Amino acid sequence: MGPMECKKLTGRLGGMLRGRAPGPGSPRTAFAYLPFLLLGMGAFSNVVRSETPNPIVGGVGLFVFNSLYIFVVFRSFDPKRRSHPATFGALAAMAVVTFALALTMQGGGWLMFIPLLALACGTVLRGKWLAGTLALLAGGGATVAGLRGGPLDAVTIGYGSLVSGLVAAALLTLSETIIELRDTRQELARSAVERERLRFSRDLHDLLGHTLSVIVVKSEAARRLGPRDLDAAMSQVGDIETVGRNALAEIREAVTGYREGSLGSELDRARDTLGAAGIATVVRQSGPPLPPGIAALLGWVVRESVTNAVRHSGAERCEIEVSRTDDRVRLVFTDDGRGPDPATLWEEAATGHPGSGLRGLAERLAAVGGTLESGAAPELGFRVTAEVPVDSSPDQR
Repeated sequence: MGPMECKKLTGRLGGMLRGRAPGPGSPRTAFAYLPFLLLGMGAFSNVVRSETPNPIVGGVGLFVFNSLYIFVVFRSFDPKRRSHPATFGALAAMAVVTFALALTMQGGGWLMFIPLLALACGTVLRGKWLAGTLALLAGGGATVAGLRGGPLDAVTIGYGSLVSGLVAAALLTLSETIIELRDTRQELARSAVERERLRFSRDLHDLLGHTLSVIVVKSEAARRLGPRDLDAAMSQVGDIETVGRNALAEIREAVTGYREGSLGSELDRARDTLGAAGIATVVRQSGPPLPPGIAALLGWVVRESVTNAVRHSGAERCEIEVSRTDDRVRLVFTDDGRGPDPATLWEEAATGHPGSGLRGLAERLAAVGGTLESGAAPELGFRVTAEVPVDSSPDQR
């Protein structure tokens, strides 16, 4: 094989490597590197035609080189196997066979195994090891090619070896990056689905829990008032209808993910619901207006606290206090009833849907740097305390 043929084959080698860049739909596999073994067809032809000094040695050398090349390339796509000592041992054996064939078979097509060796090194080595190895291969290959062929062969083999190793390493690294990005994208999609599932479960629990509690309380009030005050009873029935319609609208908003609560509306509902349950309510607010996101988040705290008070407390009086300082907002919900057992509430939330009840509120507040505490009040009754940083930006979706 003459100098011009070597140059053409080297150009084809670079073109094939550059033309096989992996696409998003088809990550590179080891099979993409097998066609480069065809660069040894010149040497194989010499063996078949008995144009080599020792055809038996040449044939055995071809078989050993091809076997080692396939072994190395297929191991290069598994990070653990790529860094195994057996892989480096195979590369060293390839180097011995390559230069032995190039020196003993009078150059020609046998020189093309040097760029193939560089390509195999590019699939395995990285960093300074790759740079040093390719420099040695390019220098050694150019020297051997110069001795066996001439200056043009020296430049062709040296340049081809350097380009083969660098391009192979770049393409394999690109392939691994594409695979990692694809895995990351799938993981982000799974995470987004899980977050949406958690949001819907949490919102549905809080919406229905509160709404059903209100309906039960007003139904009991209507039943009590019916025998002696029909108008008052019908007013409670009208409220039940209104609550049901509002609940339907809220559920639709929760399904689409665009529901935004309001602390003011929740406080108004709290007064109405607690009053229907026979619980006197006092609301105190101080400080400048709250940011919409924080107000919506604290609205969920009021809603859940009212639901628990109606269900469990047996209270006669309830106080809701909202205060804001320069850096934090604090909401305290206190009733004078016996209150539920906090451990029981957390246990119910843990064994039910994720993100429900007090556990769900704590998760929401913790996500923006806030805290939620619940337990017995210092004097009498039950207290829920929520604190949120003013500069937080809750995502209510």
